[in-house]
Amino acid sequence: MIDRLETQAAIRLQPQFEEQATAMDPIGDGRVVIENVWPEIDGGRTPVKRVVGDEVEVWADIFTDGHDKLAAELLYRGPSDRNWCRVPMTHRENDRWSARFTVMEIGRYYFTIEAWRDPYASWRDEITKKRDAGRDVTLETVEGVEIVHTAARLAQGADAIAFQPLINALDKADTAKKLKILLSDEEADLLKRNAERLALSSYNPAIEVVVDRKAAQFSAWYELFPRSASNNATRHGTFDDVIARLPYVRDLGFDVLYFPPIHPIGKTNRKGKNNSLTPDPDDVGSVYAIGSEDGGHDAVHPQLGTLEDFRRLVAAAHEHGLEIALDFAIQCSPDHPWIKQHPEWFDWRPDGTLKYAENPPKKYEDIVNVEFYAGGLPSLWHALRDVVLFWAERGVKIFRVDNPHTKPLPFWRWMIREVNAQHPDVIFLAEAFTRPKMMKALAKVGFQQSYTYFTWRNTKAELTQYLAELSSGEMAELYRPNFFANTPDINPYYLQTGGRAGFIVRATLAATLSSVYGIYSGFEICEAEPLPGREEYLDSEKYELKVRDYDAPGNIKNLIRALNKARRDNPALHDFRNIRFLNAWNDNILSFVKMTEAKDNAVMVLVNLDPHHRQEADYEVPLWEFGLPDSASIAVEDLLSGGRFTLHGKVQRIALWPEGNQVMVWKLIPPSATG
Repeated sequence: MIDRLETQAAIRLQPQFEEQATAMDPIGDGRVVIENVWPEIDGGRTPVKRVVGDEVEVWADIFTDGHDKLAAELLYRGPSDRNWCRVPMTHRENDRWSARFTVMEIGRYYFTIEAWRDPYASWRDEITKKRDAGRDVTLETVEGVEIVHTAARLAQGADAIAFQPLINALDKADTAKKLKILLSDEEADLLKRNAERLALSSYNPAIEVVVDRKAAQFSAWYELFPRSASNNATRHGTFDDVIARLPYVRDLGFDVLYFPPIHPIGKTNRKGKNNSLTPDPDDVGSVYAIGSEDGGHDAVHPQLGTLEDFRRLVAAAHEHGLEIALDFAIQCSPDHPWIKQHPEWFDWRPDGTLKYAENPPKKYEDIVNVEFYAGGLPSLWHALRDVVLFWAERGVKIFRVDNPHTKPLPFWRWMIREVNAQHPDVIFLAEAFTRPKMMKALAKVGFQQSYTYFTWRNTKAELTQYLAELSSGEMAELYRPNFFANTPDINPYYLQTGGRAGFIVRATLAATLSSVYGIYSGFEICEAEPLPGREEYLDSEKYELKVRDYDAPGNIKNLIRALNKARRDNPALHDFRNIRFLNAWNDNILSFVKMTEAKDNAVMVLVNLDPHHRQEADYEVPLWEFGLPDSASIAVEDLLSGGRFTLHGKVQRIALWPEGNQVMVWKLIPPSATG
């Protein structure tokens, strides 16, 4: 923990009666009030989140009694700082003050605020008013000289030396000359820096900021099953097959390649195709039934290759500009080595059999869950942490965590902090489609990214309401949404029924609404055949090898390439908190703009949410954001087609339709940027 800030007064307690509370003598502490600090979550118990290069803008209400002038500083320090860095705070309005600092390294920063009554600023304000009113200010001038002498005694280093000529000048001057010297702008900064800090107050405790690398906030994920990488239904894929697929993934513009579990798969109660309880002898089973005689969570399925093969894959991925993300699924097949080695880590039924995982009415006969308390504390916690460390030491720095909401929050808080203490660059994604408060709690305990309800937000009202929730207030400070458009577990009804246009819509929304998004292999060829009446895939890859024709007619690979290039090239799309929805007078057309803070990069998106019909609308071009009148013109670059044109005027009309342009992604170029 950081050192406590020095206090200005000691508290004296006097006993009154032997078994009664003691009373304090008044000491005047807290005369300068610091409150309503932002960003602060849960009274400082929950850290706020940033990525390297971000600014942390801090606000606070700061005030005191009377008319004395105040001064305040924002104090911060990062992982490499031994001392506090200080930034003067600026008074805005209505006792609201602000300042900002930039986080430049991964790790944990802390910030706090000091505020005090400023005797020099108060004196200067008072004497200026009296002098301008024609009053005698001889005594006030003497008081000003006393302030200078006090400041000189407090000054250190170069400032202490700088005070000497000022003191000498004041000693030789008459009253009028003294006043002129004391009010000169040349001396003001020196006096402000060193004047006595009266009634100094500190905000405690200091607020923590967890700083992650950029990939925590900006990345594009592509998910594939390594065992299907051979693209041959009769041959199990290998890590070498995945290496051969790396150029394809990178060509689409992704930077994270995510694998479901790659560990040995148990044979007991192995599932067959489409989750069948009666598998054929050659069925490969569910990748989530982790563990066999070949090993557990720190082993790889022997048909994929060896750990050395995996190391080569990680190195090859890095050469292609890709990171490997692994699934961290805390469950075991009945054949997992831990069951014999540590039976106390599992839940046993009264008849001595293992209790299978269940989510009634669903039952997972090929999986058993661990018990985090009782026999599992602390040895199981250490073992699970060591699994993550094992893979982190082999170059995996991103983990998608399966169903974290079914595991204890104290475990995640402890485990993530333990891992990040050794590997600050490790990122955890919470795969939790559950109650909103639990999803938020997982972000609070340390998950750097989180799954969302985006998959089920389809209408204009649903999307605008949900993005407003994610991009403002507490959620914007701690929750980084990863908009996966589909997953092996979720085949949304919108994609089942929307055809190719539906995939275009969801790809565009995922890639531009959020700064982190992902797709599961098959999305690019509009794969959506469902189990009847279910949001699941027919012939799910979770239970079999999958063969796909990635060049099938109607694929949307070119769109995905263009979206990922637009994301890389435009900093406005590197954040999700800068979204502003625009007027488009048709409930089927969603319009929004994202801009950098300096407004030197702006991307506008229009989407026809109806995948079946042509839709038209009048819509607004945000000319006002650039200080332009409603009649102004603005240059536009089409980031999907590459064309350029000019829009004249604030209100325009557009038609979007499935057989033509279903979506528009434009870069707005104001006149100031074009000369």
